[in-house]
Amino acid sequence: MTDPDQPVPTVLTERTGHVLLITINRPQARNALDRDVATRLADAFDAAEADPEIRCVVLTGAGDQAFSAGADLKALARGERPIVPGREHYGLAGFVRHPMSTPVIAAVNGAALGGGTELALAADLVVAAEHATFGVPEVKRGILAAAGGVFRLPEQLPRKVAMRLVLTGEPMGADEALRWGLVNEVVPAADVLPTAMRLAEVVAANAPLAVQASKRLALGIVDGDRPAESATWDRSAEEMSRLFASADAAEGMKAFAEKRPPRWTAG
Repeated sequence: MTDPDQPVPTVLTERTGHVLLITINRPQARNALDRDVATRLADAFDAAEADPEIRCVVLTGAGDQAFSAGADLKALARGERPIVPGREHYGLAGFVRHPMSTPVIAAVNGAALGGGTELALAADLVVAAEHATFGVPEVKRGILAAAGGVFRLPEQLPRKVAMRLVLTGEPMGADEALRWGLVNEVVPAADVLPTAMRLAEVVAANAPLAVQASKRLALGIVDGDRPAESATWDRSAEEMSRLFASADAAEGMKAFAEKRPPRWTAG
């Protein structure tokens, strides 16, 4: 039985054969990402990468409404970012800038917005529910999708399709995401996790060293990094720093909290 006096872990892990299932467990907060979630995700991914018996990882969110709504805005408001202290180079949620040799499948069980889409972009394969949505609404808040969204979307989608997402902040449905190749499969909500787990088992049935070497070569991974992205990450950080100092960024967050349209000044 679950002890009601014990806090519920914000990240759950479950091993089935050679597959590790990692679940973001904050359904009441639409699986938003805070520092605790980021730390637990980083720990789970590091453990999987260090365990030769784990040959594939499946990442999902608890519940059926959201894969992840991205960064927890309440945590951000109190100055807490979803970055792991001491492992800042891992990026958002301890994952987006820390590519592993072990393949990762995102089982997107609902809305994947902002950082949620960026988690999916960092995964190798994506299985989505029919009601799943993808998007980077940061421009509606006066900032940008700085955890890889702005530059990975044009890599993984036709440029004009990606730019519509980046510039409008409007979401894309699962069927359209499948049409453009952002996801591998779209299935009924009840089938998302079973489908992702079956796909993981297919991956895990192959020679693990060959799979890992193939992933590293395909993505240009060297020593747990993707050097080809380094300069773009630096530019992203510079642009985000300037935006955070702007009046529009402050107005965007304030307007969101007050549930009203923002009043932009380009200042």
